[in-house]
Amino acid sequence: MRWRDRYGIRRLRGSRVAKFDREATDADIEALIAFARSRRGVEFYVEPETFATDTTAVAVADDGEWTRRRVGSPGVIHKVARDLALPVYDVQLTGYPPRMRAYNERRRREQDGV
Repeated sequence: MRWRDRYGIRRLRGSRVAKFDREATDADIEALIAFARSRRGVEFYVEPETFATDTTAVAVADDGEWTRRRVGSPGVIHKVARDLALPVYDVQLTGYPPRMRAYNERRRREQDGV
């Protein structure tokens, strides 16, 4: 059976893959799509490829809840965002939204029992 490149991961990324990381898969993209469809106000933030990790995207909901997945290349998440009519930002240019940090702080306080 031939592997289908449903989201254009291989086509948009090309032959480059980070040395120590696994490749992005359809399941990674589908997890981002499911997150975006099940929450309000989702925005995507693209994180650059590094020597150790593939290009990733962080999906952040309006309450600050977030998830991170491999996407293979910025073009993949741009296509997904366009299909979902959601914004996508380059985290190196915009940084992370303050609501993401606030969410992390709330979670930490809940776990500490404060």
